[in-house]
Amino acid sequence: MINPKISILLPSRGRTDMLERSLVSLLTTADDPTSIEILLAFDRDDQESSQHFVKHISPVIESFGAKYSAFIFEPMGYSGLNEYLNKLATYAKAPWWVFWNEDAVMLDSGWDTVISSQGDRFCIQAFDTHNRHPYSIFPIVPRAWFEQLGHLSFHPLNDAYISQIAWMLDIMVLIPIKVAHERFDLTGKNKDKTFEDRVIFEGNIHDPRDFNHVTHRQRRMTDANLLASYLQTIGHPSKHFAGVIAGTVDPWEHMLAADINNQVVKMPPTI
Repeated sequence: MINPKISILLPSRGRTDMLERSLVSLLTTADDPTSIEILLAFDRDDQESSQHFVKHISPVIESFGAKYSAFIFEPMGYSGLNEYLNKLATYAKAPWWVFWNEDAVMLDSGWDTVISSQGDRFCIQAFDTHNRHPYSIFPIVPRAWFEQLGHLSFHPLNDAYISQIAWMLDIMVLIPIKVAHERFDLTGKNKDKTFEDRVIFEGNIHDPRDFNHVTHRQRRMTDANLLASYLQTIGHPSKHFAGVIAGTVDPWEHMLAADINNQVVKMPPTI
C-alpha cells in the first residue's frame, strides 16, 4: 500500500484484549482493509501492551493486508491525549484521519468507503454513536485540517474541540455508520485502570486546564477563524461562521438541531 485512504490514530495503554477486538472490528468491516494504515502510540512504561501488540496483534493486522506503525512515547496520561494524536498525525499519510479508541467497536460494513466518498471535501465526518450524539465522538478529519493549523486539537477533549469548531463553521457531516463506544459509564463494560485514571477537564471554567477556560475558548475561535479563511480560499466560505462573528447567528443552531436526543446538556460558551 503506497497511498492509504484512511489513517487510524490510536493511543493505547493497558488494554490488550480491547485493542485487538477493536482493530479486528475495523478490519473485518472495511471494504478494503489494504487501504488502511493504523498508527499506534504506546507508553514507554507500558511494555506489556507494546510487546503484546508485536506478538499477537500485528500478525492479525498483516493478515488483512493493512499497514501499521507503532510509536513509543513518554507517558502523558489522559491530559496529554491531544498531544499523542498531534504527534501521530505527523506520520499519517492518508487524506482522511480517524481518531479511534480501544473501547470502540465498528458495527457497520463499508465504513471506509463511506468516509472516502467525501473525496477532497473539507468537512468533519461523524459516526453514529452515543445514541446519535451531535459531536463527532471519534472525529474523522481531513488532512487539510492539520496542514492549516499545525495541530488537530489543543485540548484532550478532542471530540468536543473539533466538533465545536466544525459546527461553528457548518462543516459537520453525519454519516450513517454505527459505532459502539463500550466505555464503562455508557455501557457498564470495561471498567479498568485506564478508565478510572481519566481526568476530565470540564466543569470548572476557572481552571486553566478546563475545556471552557477563556484560554481554550480563545484557541478554538482562533482555529475557527483560520479554517474559515481557508474555506474562503477554496471557494466554500462559511456563511454560518460569518454570522457567528457578526453576532447575528447562534453558533450552536445547527448542533442543537442535530441533537435529536437532547444529549447536549449545557451550551459551550464562545468568545
